[in-house]
Amino acid sequence: MRTSDFSAAPPVGQATAMFVGATRYRGPRSIVTLTRTWFKMVRQMRRMDGYRWHTVYYRFPFTLGTVAFFSDRDALLKFARSRHHRELMCWVTDHGTTNATGGYIRLYTAEPEGYTNGVWRAEADGMAHIPTFTPLSTENTGPPVHRA
Repeated sequence: MRTSDFSAAPPVGQATAMFVGATRYRGPRSIVTLTRTWFKMVRQMRRMDGYRWHTVYYRFPFTLGTVAFFSDRDALLKFARSRHHRELMCWVTDHGTTNATGGYIRLYTAEPEGYTNGVWRAEADGMAHIPTFTPLSTENTGPPVHRA
């Protein structure tokens, strides 16, 4: 079911802004030092208006990353300006490669339309599929979901 009404979706499904980022820390000592500010920052983020959900991932040997969802881009950017996030980013970047050796941030926004199914459908709770896939940029219409 194509839709622009995600009111029945869980909070993360209602988010329209997503943050993806990672930092490669200098070593175990940097990661241990990081935890003092990190737990405060997460506590602050969870209390902010517009926070929907997040998860953290690890990549050997010293990379920690985050995927976080917010109600909208403004909520995401307000978090970026928050006290503990600012302190953490200054700690990561202000001293060359003393604490971290690299990182990246990507911001994504959701298109107004998307897909819902079953219990998350705003208009009914029945499971249903869309008849055609969403067209690619080079197509007018996507191919049928079920092959004839």
